[in-house]
Amino acid sequence: MKIRVSVLGATGTVGQRFIQLLEGHPWFELAALVGSERSAGRTYAEATRWVLDAPMPSEVKGMTILPDDADLDTPLVFSALPSKTAGIIEQRLARAGHIVCSNASDHRMEPDVPLLIPEVNPEHLALIDVQRARRGWSGAIVTNPNCTATGPTMLLRPLHDRFGVTKLLLMSMQALSGAGYPGIPSYDAIDNVIPYIGGEEPKVETEPQKMLGVVRDGVIVPIACTISAHCNRVPVLEGHLECLSIGFAQRPELEEVVETLRSFRSLPQELNLPSAPAQPIIVRDEPDRPQPRRDREAGRGMSTTVGRIRPCSLLDYKLVCLSHNTIRGAAGGSLLNAELMYAQGLVKA
Repeated sequence: MKIRVSVLGATGTVGQRFIQLLEGHPWFELAALVGSERSAGRTYAEATRWVLDAPMPSEVKGMTILPDDADLDTPLVFSALPSKTAGIIEQRLARAGHIVCSNASDHRMEPDVPLLIPEVNPEHLALIDVQRARRGWSGAIVTNPNCTATGPTMLLRPLHDRFGVTKLLLMSMQALSGAGYPGIPSYDAIDNVIPYIGGEEPKVETEPQKMLGVVRDGVIVPIACTISAHCNRVPVLEGHLECLSIGFAQRPELEEVVETLRSFRSLPQELNLPSAPAQPIIVRDEPDRPQPRRDREAGRGMSTTVGRIRPCSLLDYKLVCLSHNTIRGAAGGSLLNAELMYAQGLVKA
């Protein structure tokens, strides 16, 4: 029997991704859609301006959108709510016994909330027991990281495990879809690069430290890695491209870096989770790849693509990575988190 699930913030861009990715899912069945006061009571087709290229799934068109204070009968809830709105609603649902897989930033850095990439830190799900004991609820909140932090953290996991990452300089070129819909006015976006995204750089500088840390006595000890980020919005629809310079405790050979990234597999691949890419990191050898338009759909949008791996005169090595921001960096990341919890018996009908 499939697990019944709800989507909060169902009419927005990330909510639409959740609905698209849940269509035909082998484990989960979409049972409820939750929206704002403006859309509650209307059918999904009436309330939603569908912005994805693939058509709106027919089974959701006639579903009535519930208000955000509705009592849900689904054990699993996917949250695409905006930050600051999400916090109270997600806590209410966790208190009522729901497992909430959140894409919002409200709870990411709380010490008892897993900030999860299943290939990177699946052991952090141990914090669920800590969270329940500390807060006295039977549900849980599990978050996925900022979309800009997702790709680099995936790469850092095998590199840190083998060589010890001590410093990271990051410069992002982030897609317009990361700002939601309607996002940035065309007058600002066309023929332009915006070298500021509010609140983005602090997230990118702190979230990887938590995800790459270790759980000791119910507490995450972050890695000792200094991260400096420059975040920019560029006129690309989907796919965050990022240039990284990485410093190591022990400088490896170039061939070792390439082999470490190319051979990386983790628990989602071992468990054959439905949304897990067979190859979480794809290394391209061409001098001009990755590129958002050509590489963002790799692994059905769930793989991180890497290229231009070369020595760096400032640190040790530099490279370019690409991650699909609304799939792996948002809805797809939350969905994979839920699949891992289901596979480990943490989500039940």
